[in-house]
Amino acid sequence: MLEYIRILSNFQVCLAIYKDVRFEKMKGIGKTYMLKKRNFWVILTGVVIGASAVLLTALGNPGNMGFCIACFIRDTAGAAKLHTAAVVQYVRPEIIGMIIGAMAIAMLSREFKPRGGSSPMTRFIIAVVVMIGALMFLGCPLRMMLRIGGGDLNAVVGLVGFIGGIFVGTLWLKGGFTLKRAYSQSLTEGVALPFAVVLIMVLSIAVPTLFAWSESGPGAAHAPVAIALIVGLIVGGLCQRARFCTVAGNRDAMMFKDFSMLWGFLAVIVTTIIGNLILGNFHLSFADQPVAHTDGLWNFLGMALVGWGSVMLGGCPLRQLILAGEGNTDSAITVTGFFVGAAICHNFGLASSGAGPTVNGMIAVVAGFVVLTVIGLLNRERA
Repeated sequence: MLEYIRILSNFQVCLAIYKDVRFEKMKGIGKTYMLKKRNFWVILTGVVIGASAVLLTALGNPGNMGFCIACFIRDTAGAAKLHTAAVVQYVRPEIIGMIIGAMAIAMLSREFKPRGGSSPMTRFIIAVVVMIGALMFLGCPLRMMLRIGGGDLNAVVGLVGFIGGIFVGTLWLKGGFTLKRAYSQSLTEGVALPFAVVLIMVLSIAVPTLFAWSESGPGAAHAPVAIALIVGLIVGGLCQRARFCTVAGNRDAMMFKDFSMLWGFLAVIVTTIIGNLILGNFHLSFADQPVAHTDGLWNFLGMALVGWGSVMLGGCPLRQLILAGEGNTDSAITVTGFFVGAAICHNFGLASSGAGPTVNGMIAVVAGFVVLTVIGLLNRERA
């Protein structure tokens, strides 16, 4: 009898071990499946962004500027007469499309959840600083990738600065930096920004005389409105689905050894290179690149400022648009800060041009680093 009990006990132990091993194996398979699924959407989104950027450039958008969140917000701000730089005034349908596309997919997937209240004014200030850095470089992180895909070596310098800025940002996160938690908001709050951008789009078509329109320069170069809007809707929806973010790939790799989002980063660049080679628009050089300058130091520092500020905000300018479409009012405040930052840059001579950076812009970038340092020190959780 005792031998029987011993055998039965051993059998039960073996069965328990088998169940645990099987459970862990199934859990591992589930994790692998989810990772592959996530990678699929990230890579698909990167390919579509790259292909769409090449298409929009071929149809009229400025060179290496099929997409640029900073530049398109700047142009739209100019069209709304927030600044008077005559060469960058045009309501960019891509911006409106991306916000509404993200909103549509978020609603369909029940991920539209109005929330906010996480240090909104601090986010606004950081957004202005990020825009100062972007317009020093002449592009957001997404345009930096597209410029690399067009052969612009100045953007490679910007990429080094961008990664450096992200690294600095991760050090602040590890040191306890936080903008505190967000809270549930009303539906009215969540739809306010999407409603505003749709209103701007409708008014720009119905009553164009309300807006300023560039007759030359980057603002006068654009793809047909309908195509730009449709492409924006598609890209916005995909970015929402994939949680696409140009900052997250580098940040997550540094902090968590998670490289999945980097596949999307690379997909954008590779797709753009292939598209530009096919169309004969790939020109490997520092000089004579469209809407770019060759001052390496300030390209580096401008994108370093963007990288650091974007980590503090929790995402790049592209990601902020998508989150605003999901009803995130903190991101809506951030996007508003981008608009104000663009207006400040052009009204006070901070933005660079093809001729290079301005003295005012250099001072503003240095001041931006000081502002981010102060914000970082004032928003650290004490152990």
